[in-house]
Amino acid sequence: MREIADFKILDLFCGAGGMSYGMHKNLHFKTKVALDINEKLAITLKNNMPEVEVITGDIQEEFIKQKVIDLSIERGVNMIVGGPPCQGYSLKGKKLGLEDPRNFLFKEYLNIVNRIQPEVFVIENVKSILSTSKGWFKDQIKSEIKKLGYHVDVGILKATDFGVPQTRERAIFICSKIKKISLPTPTVKNLVTVKDAIFDLAYLDSNEGAFEQEYINESSSKYQKMMRRDSDKLYNHKASNHALVAINKLKMIPPEKGKEYLPQELLGKQQFKSTYGRLEWNKPSPTIDTRFDAASNGKNNHPFLNRSITAREAARLQSFDDNYIFYGPKVAIRAQIGNAVPPLMAKAIADNIFKELSIGQ
Repeated sequence: MREIADFKILDLFCGAGGMSYGMHKNLHFKTKVALDINEKLAITLKNNMPEVEVITGDIQEEFIKQKVIDLSIERGVNMIVGGPPCQGYSLKGKKLGLEDPRNFLFKEYLNIVNRIQPEVFVIENVKSILSTSKGWFKDQIKSEIKKLGYHVDVGILKATDFGVPQTRERAIFICSKIKKISLPTPTVKNLVTVKDAIFDLAYLDSNEGAFEQEYINESSSKYQKMMRRDSDKLYNHKASNHALVAINKLKMIPPEKGKEYLPQELLGKQQFKSTYGRLEWNKPSPTIDTRFDAASNGKNNHPFLNRSITAREAARLQSFDDNYIFYGPKVAIRAQIGNAVPPLMAKAIADNIFKELSIGQ
């Protein structure tokens, strides 16, 4: 049986680089090439992992595709990771399946797998891709992967099982030429909570903070100490400049509560239960999305301060270390953090792949 000592990665649809950064926590994994269509998203990976050759461009363009393939072969890539958008798996899309034009990026991902022939590849996606149409799409994707000559294991991973203080769930396909590699099993017994993650950052009000600043409070949990390791300064901890009407609404909501405390006339057209909700200290956060800094967006307001969470607090809830700095316009940073694979989940995937395929095992 072929065995692998080191994994050299091509990261497709890389965004801010959460998958690569998490896998780098296992020293046998190194990203060599990364691709994203949006330079404002990829700038963060570029700045945090300068050794990676980051290409920005459209995977559908033959010039870009060939550049990615040539560079990957040149750099010895033997593993591909990525989360190709896959919109056409609704009930209406079942007729066409992977031939649905909305799934073109999924097809491009598998096309690059076929061209590079990595030993291993990992696909991550929304968890509903596995259950829609009673699993029909999941089965079709597995069939396509097997046609390429790969063993596959697929399932849903819960971020909380790997020490991430967030209830995010993702569908994961682990595919290997060598043998079937199972999904990782939980690495923690106890949930990491919002308080474990961000209690030391609880001092900013609306529009306070800065891109770079000194730490003010000491860490108060193992998780905070882990996040602050190797970081001399605090970055991206700046509160949104909320409108006065939003601040006044938050002032009416007690710690860890929600919009049920607002008068009916102030609710407006917001229909969602989580609107103006506050995070709860002793629970993990709900899934961080790309609008976490808007007070009215959902349950992403600070447990007791009258503001939404900052980019650094959102990054902590995603399990990005404090020394992973986010760059770019505010909207881009929101997308970078909200769309990322939690690094601690990615690390668990890497650890399990290494355990099952490495030399000497």
